[in-house]
Amino acid sequence: MDAILTKLLTLPGIVLGLSFHEFAHAWMSDRLGDPTPARQGRLTLNPLAHIDWIGFAALLLVGFGWGKPVQIDPSYYKNRRRDEFLVGIAGVTMNFLLAVLISIPVRLLTKAYSGGAASIAVQNIYLILLYAVMINLVLMIFNLIPCPPLDGWGLITQIFKLDKQDWWYTVYQKGSFILLILIVTGLTGRIITPAVRTLMNILVYR
Repeated sequence: MDAILTKLLTLPGIVLGLSFHEFAHAWMSDRLGDPTPARQGRLTLNPLAHIDWIGFAALLLVGFGWGKPVQIDPSYYKNRRRDEFLVGIAGVTMNFLLAVLISIPVRLLTKAYSGGAASIAVQNIYLILLYAVMINLVLMIFNLIPCPPLDGWGLITQIFKLDKQDWWYTVYQKGSFILLILIVTGLTGRIITPAVRTLMNILVYR
């Protein structure tokens, strides 16, 4: 029952984090002149427009996941390399901003929760917010891993112009398989866990 309750308390953070992450990609691409996200109904915070159910389940069960990728058309951009970078970084930036904002009420509730005098309702609200901070940090760090199809791969591609290298497309095609290996071998966890722990200490526990 405790495990089920924990999963239920993480649901708001998962829905919020995935929806805002993908919306940020769509919003930025739209602002840069690309009508594709709007045409596909992605300029909304409605979770049903953004949630990939496999990625949702992965985040719920194993601690990291993904949303439905926002399709863009870079031919509309005035400066393709710069604008693709901005669209790519928009999602992880949104997750970080959400984590920072939600950490404020978490800090305010910490004393009531740790003192043992809080009601069950206050404790559950505290845990929902705490998990939301953690989940948004997980989404941010996970998506910054430089492996296709994650945002981190697109970011380093634009920064270092990797798409001009002969091997780039081969790696891009095999990205999902490479990412699966990283997850199964626990390498992603070795990156995510210490990074999230450090940021949680800074935002919540310091």
